[in-house]
Amino acid sequence: MGKAQENKQNKLQRLMDATFVLFSNRGMARTSISDITAAAGIAKGTFYLYFKDKDDIRDALVSQMTQRLFREAVQGQEESDRPFADKLIHILDSMLNQLQNSPLLLRFLRKNLSWSTLRSALRHAATQRGQSYMDEFYRLTANDPSQWEAPQVMIFTIIELVGSTCYSVVAEHDPVDLATYKPYLYRTIRGIVQSHQQQPEG
Repeated sequence: MGKAQENKQNKLQRLMDATFVLFSNRGMARTSISDITAAAGIAKGTFYLYFKDKDDIRDALVSQMTQRLFREAVQGQEESDRPFADKLIHILDSMLNQLQNSPLLLRFLRKNLSWSTLRSALRHAATQRGQSYMDEFYRLTANDPSQWEAPQVMIFTIIELVGSTCYSVVAEHDPVDLATYKPYLYRTIRGIVQSHQQQPEG
């Protein structure tokens, strides 16, 4: 990477880091672009070389966060010979633990976007391989010796289930804390996976 490109990447990351802290502590509505550039130590006009507005940088942050969460969680799972349900639960468990262990990230989510936005990012954001995260889950089903009925429906249902229930549990401990909730969640996920597994003929 050349010096100019390195400087460009450095400014981009400074903007992202400053925005993450400000949005987490103040919320997006109470943070101006001037606040962001001042915190990043960058001229205000430079912001618009990278982003159109605050919504644009928020979306970039969501994409970056989901990539980090997923990359950490999925590590080593494709090569594992464990059943698909075990791999999937390992990935989801890792992502939920990362969220629970990052108070700043939870504050960012609570103040700046709905969980449905994060679910959408998880489904559609590109991984380093240029695929969507949903495609990564499909790869896990394809590498499993089982035959699947409507795997795309199975994955969609599980992701929606996790997304629609876990924010309150992780962030608010409502109706229970995460440790209490996990056995019920994972038992349900195993049931969904089993319902999509086709039984061998004969």
